[in-house]
Amino acid sequence: MRPVGIRVLLVDDQPIVRTGFRTVLTAAGGIDVVAEAGDGPAAVAAVASYRPDVVLMDVRMPGGDGLTATERITAQHPATRVLVVTTFDVDDYVRRALRGGASGFVLKDSDPEDLVRAVRTVHAGESLLAPSVTTRLVRDWVAQEPALPTQPAPAGPPEGLTAREHDVLVLVARGLSNAEIAAEMVVAESTVKTHVAHLLRKLDRRDRVQLVVHAFERGLVPTRSS
Repeated sequence: MRPVGIRVLLVDDQPIVRTGFRTVLTAAGGIDVVAEAGDGPAAVAAVASYRPDVVLMDVRMPGGDGLTATERITAQHPATRVLVVTTFDVDDYVRRALRGGASGFVLKDSDPEDLVRAVRTVHAGESLLAPSVTTRLVRDWVAQEPALPTQPAPAGPPEGLTAREHDVLVLVARGLSNAEIAAEMVVAESTVKTHVAHLLRKLDRRDRVQLVVHAFERGLVPTRSS
């Protein structure tokens, strides 16, 4: 019996785009496209029926947008990861996607290898974008958010984190990879991975992208406007 691959749902209002994505992902091996949907509401229904591991989600669709669908999917099915298809030309889409629990972004005109890598990376629970790109993206949109009331700085690591976990969280938000964090802290990379796993559990975050969002929202890393 053939091993079950990564289960993917394709969401786009253009059948030709879905066909292209299906062809690329199926040819890569280890990825199974289990369903397709042409708009947001259909995507939400398909996730409930097929329980995919990863959803490749378009943003603008006449029958219902992908951002609202992303929010519903991540709230109702925490184990499902959503990759938002974007061209990075509309900042509000990026902000809403991050707020809605998206695990990352993929360009619609990505090379086939990049698309396959994106699906596999997100399925593995890692951030889709290079850490530094994710950090710049999050920093920019957090800097545009309305200012929150000033809070006194915590005396120690917040939210039940150990000092080491707090340090790792800050370095993740600064855009360092696990290998770079390991070098910075003079520890094994496996130790960093363990700390990241603890952070995800303690902060109830889905993946590394959401850790970056968490750190910036709580002022652990200065934004451009700071």
